[in-house]
Amino acid sequence: MLDSLYTYLMDNLLVPAIVIVALIFIRPLLNKILGKKEINTQLGNWVVLYAFLIFFLSYYQNSDWLFYPFITLGSIGINLNLLIVSFLIITMAFHISRVFTKQFLPNVYSRYQLDKGVQFTFNRLFHYVIMIVAILMTASAVGIQLSAFTVFAGVLGVGVGFGLQNITSNFISGIILLFERPIKIGDRVIVEDIIGDVEQINMRATIIRSVNNEHIIVPNSYFLEEHVINRSFGSPFMRLVAPVGVSYDSDPDQVRELLLKVAYDEAKENKSVLLEPKPYVHFVGFGDSSLDFEIFVWVSDPRDLIKVKTNINFRIFRIFKENNIEIPFPQQDLHLRSVDRELLEKQFYKNES
Repeated sequence: MLDSLYTYLMDNLLVPAIVIVALIFIRPLLNKILGKKEINTQLGNWVVLYAFLIFFLSYYQNSDWLFYPFITLGSIGINLNLLIVSFLIITMAFHISRVFTKQFLPNVYSRYQLDKGVQFTFNRLFHYVIMIVAILMTASAVGIQLSAFTVFAGVLGVGVGFGLQNITSNFISGIILLFERPIKIGDRVIVEDIIGDVEQINMRATIIRSVNNEHIIVPNSYFLEEHVINRSFGSPFMRLVAPVGVSYDSDPDQVRELLLKVAYDEAKENKSVLLEPKPYVHFVGFGDSSLDFEIFVWVSDPRDLIKVKTNINFRIFRIFKENNIEIPFPQQDLHLRSVDRELLEKQFYKNES
């Protein structure tokens, strides 16, 4: 009996054990080689796993236990072989899509000088196609007839009618966003007074990273149904408006010269500030306690808008202080024309008592 057990172990487990040990030693080398091609990846671990599973299926292909159905769904018997094959197809398709979109497609994009939005669209479409093909192959391998998907489509249609309208709407909106591109990856947008950059356009929602490094998840349908400001749509140039008020004792011509000097000084230190169109000073009018001005400056990158406005405000305050130009603060004076004498007498007697 011990001899038969030993023979069984030698015939059935020795070779797989040797393969496992060999793959364990090869795994660090694969990770090192593939790590040079794809940064921060564990693709080597997956390659080792795939190699072992393929060896496992081929080595035990004549074993009855590999094809023994432990679950039966209708006419389909679920066995270990089907589970492993399905796992291989789905995960390999995912990693093939990832490798292509990170390693091969960027070379095509750079050759044709496509922007980030177009690159993201093609990456998503390529990923969807690969995964759909993988799912169909998995269904075929399991033994599911493709005609059964017509029944599934009918059930899905009923589900959409009752409870999946929102999910379907966001999915279709995501496809429209990828093709029509009212917003694209890298755009600076304003959503409900929140300023941020579009990072991802997924199947259901769009990820926006705010200037405070907060990630906002916005349903795709929002961008087609609501009012959204896209600062990067078309031309990225934006006009910055910096308001300021000075006292009535100030010389308006001097104020205009100083404000223009501020704009030109900022343009020397910040390449985002444009001198064409030229900076312009707008004399807004006569306020309650100040002469109101606005300086218009064009900025080439919307992401620098806050930084440029802050620098300009600092420069305005500094140069006005150097030239003794007062920036007044609002004042309110209360003038009493007449007061009831009886009210004053009551208040006086009240204080005396």
